[in-house]
Formats: sequence, structure tokens, C-alpha cells
Amino acid sequence: MSKAARETWGDPTTAAFWEAAREHRLVLQRCADCGHWQFYPRPFCLECGSSALSWKEASGRGRVYSSSETHMAPSPDIETPYVVAVVELDEGPKLMTNIVNGRCRIGDRVRVRWREREEGPPIPDFEPDPEG
Repeated sequence: MSKAARETWGDPTTAAFWEAAREHRLVLQRCADCGHWQFYPRPFCLECGSSALSWKEASGRGRVYSSSETHMAPSPDIETPYVVAVVELDEGPKLMTNIVNGRCRIGDRVRVRWREREEGPPIPDFEPDPEG
């Protein structure tokens, strides 16, 4: 774990996720005992209870599980409308995110893209996957 990850995103359970995000890599926890993928990060496997978890790179692809178009900004720096969605990753876990660069319906294929921020590592958003 880099010094920047420890200082800025020092939670030991999530630091590896944010460090990989700095490199535009989507990583998930995977259990070495049962093979279960999980997100959000936890200190134990939700499937078998093992603590034998490691971080593995995910494909960055999935399907829209649910979505909602929002027309009210929670702060002045957020442009409306924007789409909040739950994406079911090809590896299995679901991730709450935003859909950008086009419209998607439930079931549509999407891929990760990274939204840069002035402070902190990039955030994973998803966009329509042209390879579908």
C-alpha cells in the first residue's frame, strides 16, 4: 500500500480499492477458500466467513441492474440530470454508481470509466459498452 493511500484513504479495509482506482483499475475482494467475489470490502468473506481475501482485478464490465434519473442536485457542483444505477458486475457483486456518456436501460451492458477528482482518487462510473 502506498503512502498516499494510507494517508488519504487510510481505512485498511478499503485502501487497496482506492490505490487501484488511482491506476484506473477496478479491483474486488475474492475469497481464496470458496472463490466468492465481493464488494464492498469487508474483513471476511460473506459466503463462507473466511478471512482469506485478496484483491483481484475485475473485468470492469457488467449489466445495469437498476437505475434512476435524478433531476435535483444535492450540491451546486453537480449537474442534472444524472443517472444513479446499480451495476451487476460480471464477477457477481453489485456496485452503486453513475451512468455517463449515454443512456442505458435495465439489462444493458456497461463498462467502467474513471471520473477524476481534484481531491482523492478517481471514482468508477459506468458507460454503455459498445462491445455489448
